[in-house]
Amino acid sequence: MVRRLILVGGLVAAIVFAQAPPAKSTASIEQLAESGHCREALPLLKTALTRAIDQETKKRLGLDGVHCGMSLHDLDSAAGFLRSLSSAFPNDPEVLYLTVHVYSDLSISASQKLMVSAPTSYQVRLLNGEALEAQGKWDEAIAEYREVLNRNPDLPGIHYRVGRLVLSGPKTDENKKAAEREFEEELKVDPSNAGAEYILGELARQDQQFPAAIGHFERATKLDARFADAFIGLGRSMLEDGRNAEAVAPLQMAAKLRPDNPAAHFYLSTAYRRTGHPEEAQRELALHEQATEKVRQMKQEIETGVAEPQKIVH
Repeated sequence: MVRRLILVGGLVAAIVFAQAPPAKSTASIEQLAESGHCREALPLLKTALTRAIDQETKKRLGLDGVHCGMSLHDLDSAAGFLRSLSSAFPNDPEVLYLTVHVYSDLSISASQKLMVSAPTSYQVRLLNGEALEAQGKWDEAIAEYREVLNRNPDLPGIHYRVGRLVLSGPKTDENKKAAEREFEEELKVDPSNAGAEYILGELARQDQQFPAAIGHFERATKLDARFADAFIGLGRSMLEDGRNAEAVAPLQMAAKLRPDNPAAHFYLSTAYRRTGHPEEAQRELALHEQATEKVRQMKQEIETGVAEPQKIVH
């Protein structure tokens, strides 16, 4: 406490001011968090993070904040620290690894709470269906989704899920027609489902029903202006239908949206060549080759990254 004497109307009065305790150093806050005193450390970590300038310090404080938030089951705080880390260090392996685990833990926690609080809800059926789908048990997943539809026939997205799973099965005409029916039903429930329009377009294109394919792809691009695959499907269908000049614009958009997609450049090169633009065609072909090489290198790096931890060093 600090005591000061001031003169008020000729009288001496004592005014007592509360003196703020000295601020803890960043190192002491980190030590507090890492020694398990998270309840005390968490508010200090939040303040310290907003004041930190050094990037490495920001990262340490953020990581400690996430760990403390999770240990205290303070999911809002943990997610807040994680958002800060993801913004400041978007490609950092440690941050990305932690993000995977935190959101996985949050997902498990929320699903357990859902099953306890609303065991008969359709959302529990959806979770069961998603779990079965992830395990490759497609018929059982479809059965769960059917139960959801029996209770909630107008629920968006469920016919779409069933359609995708039907297409994942044996490649028969029967399955193809069954999947088409599911996507058509989905569009009755949710006319804004660009994915359903896209798949119907691709199925029509495979059957060489190009006008129908073009119609579905066009609707998909209008529903989602950043749907690069839909623009590729549209341009490719136009090429296959002989509408070469019309194919240029959607394929240009696809290449703009996804410059790393080899298919966009390949079909755009074809469109340029067919419409009498050899220089542009050659440029796009070169971009196609570059994008293809990048994809190959990425796959190789992923395979190497997965294989390396399995190596035993003696």
